[in-house]
Amino acid sequence: MRPFDYLRADDTTAACEAGFDRGAAFIAGGTNILDLMKLEVMAPEKLVDVTRLGLDRIEEEDGGLRIGATVTNSDLAANMRVRRHWPVLSRALLAGASGQLRNKATTGGNLLQRTRCPYFYDTDTPCNKRSPGEGCAALGGETRNHAILGTSEHCIALHPSDMAVALRALDAQIEVQSPEGKRRAYDLDNFYCLPGDTPHIETMLEPGDLITSVFLPAPKGDRQVYRKVRDRASYAFALVSVAAVIRMEEGKIAHAAIGFGGLAPQPWRDIEVDATLTGATPSAALFEKAADILLQGAETHGGDDFKIPLARRLLPAVLEEATA
Repeated sequence: MRPFDYLRADDTTAACEAGFDRGAAFIAGGTNILDLMKLEVMAPEKLVDVTRLGLDRIEEEDGGLRIGATVTNSDLAANMRVRRHWPVLSRALLAGASGQLRNKATTGGNLLQRTRCPYFYDTDTPCNKRSPGEGCAALGGETRNHAILGTSEHCIALHPSDMAVALRALDAQIEVQSPEGKRRAYDLDNFYCLPGDTPHIETMLEPGDLITSVFLPAPKGDRQVYRKVRDRASYAFALVSVAAVIRMEEGKIAHAAIGFGGLAPQPWRDIEVDATLTGATPSAALFEKAADILLQGAETHGGDDFKIPLARRLLPAVLEEATA
């Protein structure tokens, strides 16, 4: 590991100012960044500790919930308000990582965790996400755990978060503070960037920008399901996952918001899928049509061919459970 400076910030303004310096990176739980530093995938010259900024609270606000950026995944999953009103989020969190990691991992860090593409982690192989312009070793390589939606000729890496998939279905907003003290909010659909020609640019964050909280609006659906298919029962990333938030009225789907994991470089949501479901009467034919719409632009790469039939089975199963 290369030498680096360490700074414990006293407030968000000081943290943003320190994080603006060239070569600086924020650290909270450290469950991802420390691994990347050990492998020299990331080599920050300064780590700014943001665990003492008072961002560890969960508070009710305007019928919704404000979650501080340093709330741990364990505390968030166990919170009774989350379990009662946003159970899909609790289930997604408990489906991720291990108990030990959830005790350290934070809300903000979970949103910003880097891809688990093995070629990104292997500095002896080319990777446009790690070193722009090098090429993508995954193309033509082992692709079992790679994306089939939203990819480009430069990158097919997956976003690994379970939590972010549930937040996408819950219409959550990510709140950010800049070094100038300005605050702004992003929906998840405009917070993450697709790889395109610049796979190394993963979010809309600028240097020094600090995630301060996540805001969950009042739940729009009381039927919430999270289902994750993976290679083993725990401590494994999603091959395909689905988060569904549904409201039924008079036998029809009055609201549908479906998030997907294991399929794309970001937590995925297809507004055409949601629109097709909303207002319709649940049926096997409807659910199959939703799967067709989801996968109409899918592009596989050999090792991930199985994800298309897997998603075709998983989405209808989740929708059947959520609308029963």
